[in-house]
Amino acid sequence: MRTISFEQVSQTVETLCIAACHELPRDVLDALERAAETESNPRAAKTLRQLIENARIAAQDRIPLCQDTGLAVVFIEQGAAVVCAPAAEPSTSGLRPPASSLLSAVNAGVQAGYEQGYLRKSVVADPLHARANTGTNTPAIVHHTTVPGDKLKLTVMAKGGGCENKSQFRMFRPTAERVEVTEWIVEVVKAAGADACPPFVVGVGIGGDFELSCLLSKKALLRNLSEPNEDGFYAEMERHLLRRINALGIGPQGLGGDTTALAVLIETAPCHIASLPVAVNIECHSHRHKTAVL
Repeated sequence: MRTISFEQVSQTVETLCIAACHELPRDVLDALERAAETESNPRAAKTLRQLIENARIAAQDRIPLCQDTGLAVVFIEQGAAVVCAPAAEPSTSGLRPPASSLLSAVNAGVQAGYEQGYLRKSVVADPLHARANTGTNTPAIVHHTTVPGDKLKLTVMAKGGGCENKSQFRMFRPTAERVEVTEWIVEVVKAAGADACPPFVVGVGIGGDFELSCLLSKKALLRNLSEPNEDGFYAEMERHLLRRINALGIGPQGLGGDTTALAVLIETAPCHIASLPVAVNIECHSHRHKTAVL
């Protein structure tokens, strides 16, 4: 059994939070650059070039890509042969007993990252009543899975509120066909409009159940934008949806143009014979995520 220290996990998450908010992934930059080259609307092309320049300045000067530095969504893939050692904290007796878990290490890293990176803290403790800011950007949203091996994979996504607010879920009849699902997805993106800061990355989850379809739609956003779904049916659906969405003419920042979305990414799971859940997770042009493997 391999052991990774609490401090190593927290320090890694801290680094990922800061890097994610300052450095746009290469595949996202490549997609923006391709869009700028092919965009037929001069104003839209200029806007895309401004987004690319914004990313360059953010990385160079260590300035956040966006003022909304997001809710920290952390995906953990923990090998079955690896454990996180608890942190040792001083006690009144002078002993240093085990005090923390992998989840605690992740949240400690998020807190440190948002503090040391001078990133805006956007988490409120109570969702409906007091809505007081926790002041730490924690707790993070953590999705944990166990996989074979002795590695620990950590992915941090900084998810902005504006685009997340435009995400939707729908439970279709099990008899629904591709065209009905496709039309709904296009309408969800159309409704997002300028409010969600296009050009978008559109994550789609199909199957599972109520909560799994939503998780799939968010996990889809972690795929490289240039990698189609491995299943030919869904790969073609992704291409079709991207064409339909870009034909909406919303364009970069909602000012019109050919580029309303950079990619549509679909993930699927088996589901009940009586169900067909579909979720759409909208991501803005500032698609921020970083991964490390320990």
